[in-house]
Amino acid sequence: MSSVWLITLLLTVVFLIIKRSRRALRLPLPPGPRRLPILGNVLDVPTKDMPAAFRALNAKYGDVVYLDVLGQPMIVLGSHQVATDLLEKRSANYSDRSASPMVEIAGFSWALTLQGYGTRWRRHRRAMHQFFNANAVLEYAPSQRLETHRFVRQLLDKPEGFLHHIRHYFGSSIMRISYGIAVDEEPTDYIQIAEDTLAIFSSVFVPGKFLVETIPILRFVPAWMPGAQFKRNGREWTKIVYRLVELPWKRAMDAMKDGIGTVPPSMASGLMENIVSGGLSAEQQAEEEEVARNATAVAYSGGADTTLSTVQTFFLAMASYPDVQKKAQAELESVVGPGRLPEFSDQDALPYINAVVKELLRWRSVVPTGVPHRSMEDDEYRGYLIPKGSIVIANIWAYSRDPEVYPDPETFKPERWLKDGRLNPDVRDSETTAFGYGRRICPGRYFAKSSLFMVVSTILHTLSITAPVDENGRTIPLSGKMTQGLLSYPEPFECVIKPRSSAAEALIRATAVES
Repeated sequence: MSSVWLITLLLTVVFLIIKRSRRALRLPLPPGPRRLPILGNVLDVPTKDMPAAFRALNAKYGDVVYLDVLGQPMIVLGSHQVATDLLEKRSANYSDRSASPMVEIAGFSWALTLQGYGTRWRRHRRAMHQFFNANAVLEYAPSQRLETHRFVRQLLDKPEGFLHHIRHYFGSSIMRISYGIAVDEEPTDYIQIAEDTLAIFSSVFVPGKFLVETIPILRFVPAWMPGAQFKRNGREWTKIVYRLVELPWKRAMDAMKDGIGTVPPSMASGLMENIVSGGLSAEQQAEEEEVARNATAVAYSGGADTTLSTVQTFFLAMASYPDVQKKAQAELESVVGPGRLPEFSDQDALPYINAVVKELLRWRSVVPTGVPHRSMEDDEYRGYLIPKGSIVIANIWAYSRDPEVYPDPETFKPERWLKDGRLNPDVRDSETTAFGYGRRICPGRYFAKSSLFMVVSTILHTLSITAPVDENGRTIPLSGKMTQGLLSYPEPFECVIKPRSSAAEALIRATAVES
C-alpha cells in the first residue's frame, strides 16, 4: 500500500513540475532561492517566524519572490505597492483562495475567508455586506456604547481579569448584533466556542503547514495510516467548529419560532425574515438559509476574536508608553470634559485618539501574512510570469514596518499620523494593509474601527493603565511578543488598571446599565 502511494506522489510531483516548466518557457519566473530537484523550495518555506523570514527573502531577491513547493508555485510580495498592483488593481485575477483540502478536513467550508472566488462566495459576501456596510454599522452605535460601558465596569470590578473581560466584551457585543442573544443570560458558553474555533483556524491555515495542501491527493489517505494525523485531528476539529455554526443559529431560530415579535433585531433574524418573505421554493429557501447561517457565523467568529487582538495590543501599548496615554487623556479632558463619556460624535474632534487607533492597527498585525490569495490565470508582472494557481502572500507585518514609510517602526508613536494637530493624509493609512486587499478586504472593517474608537476613548477617559512593578517598586518591562499563527495575539502579560478618579468611576457605574 505504502509503495503505491509513494509512486502516485512522485508521479504527481513530476507532472506538476513539467506543467510549470512549459509555462516558464514564455516568461522568466520571478527570482528566488535555488530550487532542488523534485523538492523545489520546500526547505526554504519558513516553519516559524514566517513574516520575518519572508521579509528576509524579499530583501535578498526583490519585491516579487518565487518559491516552488513540490510543484506548487508560491509568490511572496515584498511591498505594499506590489500588493496593491496585483491584489487591488488586478483583483479579478487575484481574489481566489487556494482549494486547500484542509478547509473540508477541519470543517471550515462555511468560512467566507476561505471560500473560492465565485458565485457562492458572492452570495455569502452580499449577506455580510447587508449588515456590516458603513451605513449599517451606524445603527449599532447604541449597542457598542452600552457593551463598552459594561466592559469598563468589569475592568473596575476585577482589573486583574482584563484579558477575559476583553474576550467577553467582543463576544457579547457581536452576539447581540449577529444573533440577538444576550450571552450573560445563556447557559451555553458561546464566547468559548468562538475562541476554540478561531484557535483551530489560526493553527491550521498557516501556508505550507500541511503537505496535503500542496499534494491534494493525500486527502484520500486513510486516517489510520502513519503520517495521517491531520485526518485524525480533522475529525475532532470539525466537531468543535460546527458548534459555532449550528448552536447560536439554532438558538436564534428557536426564538423566532417562539414569537418573532419578541425577538431582538439581529443579522440572523433579518436574513431569515427576508428569506421567508421572498417567495422562494422550499429548495431555494434551504439554500438561502445555509448562506445566512454561514454568513452569520462568519460575522460572529470574526467580531468575537480578531479585533480582540488589537484591544489586547492597546493595553500593552498604554502600559509600555505612558507618555502616549497622558497625551490621549489630555485631549479627552479638553474635548469631552469630566462630566460625560466619549460619544461617536466626538470622533472628528479627537485626532490624537484616532492616531492611537491607526497606530494600534500598524504596530501589531493581527493577520501578519494575510490570508493567501490565489491567481486564477497566468499573469505577467514586471516582466515575470506569475503562474496560474500561484499562492500569493502579502506580508502585512513587513509592510507595517517599512522604515521609509514609518520611521522607527518598532516604537508605538501615534504622532507619526499627525501634522499641525490634524491627521496627516500624506502618511499611508494603516487601514490599507490591516484589513487586507482588493475584493478580499475584511467585510467587518467598519464595525471593527468603530469598536476600537469607542473602547480606546472610553477606557483612556476613565482608567489608568500602567506596567506592573517588582517588590522594589521598579517597573517590569513588558516583552510585547506576539503568538505565531495565521492570527496573532500578544503573549499573556500583566498590567495595573485603576480608575483615574472617583468621579470617573462613578460616571462608568452610572452609565453601564441598559436602559
